[in-house]
Amino acid sequence: MLESPASSTEHREPAITRQNVTAKPIDAHEPWMRGLHADTGYLLYRLGLRSGQLFNACLQESGLRLRHYAVLRYLATTDGALQRELSARLGYDPSAIVGLVDDLEKLGFAERRPSPDDRRSRIVVLTESGSGFLRDTDEAGLRVTGELLGPLDPAERETLHALLLRIAEDGLN
Repeated sequence: MLESPASSTEHREPAITRQNVTAKPIDAHEPWMRGLHADTGYLLYRLGLRSGQLFNACLQESGLRLRHYAVLRYLATTDGALQRELSARLGYDPSAIVGLVDDLEKLGFAERRPSPDDRRSRIVVLTESGSGFLRDTDEAGLRVTGELLGPLDPAERETLHALLLRIAEDGLN
């Protein structure tokens, strides 16, 4: 007769969990790291993650995240936008936009208003409080960028920005 897994007395090793793993500093000279660092796409990915982590840490007090900030930044350039426009422009899933706008409305940073072009539609607009929040976070954004780009001198930062902008304008349109 076969035993069911629940009644088996067989000894099994515990699964490795994240709590059992101790993070070690990464040695950039290890062979596996040299291979990853030779991949520009991987470096961009890792730097993007790091930048997001640093900026999210700055926003943490407000309860917002980088995605909320992106919506506010976009709204600061318009007289209002339909949620589907926010989704298309920012590259976020439409269902994510609904939640982000809900969060921003609860904080008083954005509000939904009737569209002047279509009474059935509502546009999302930046409020005065939202504008003030953006002004207050400008300095935090500069600090994050300064920390991330610390190893570069001002000319190198300018060059990097120009190159990234060129890639973004070509690849994100």
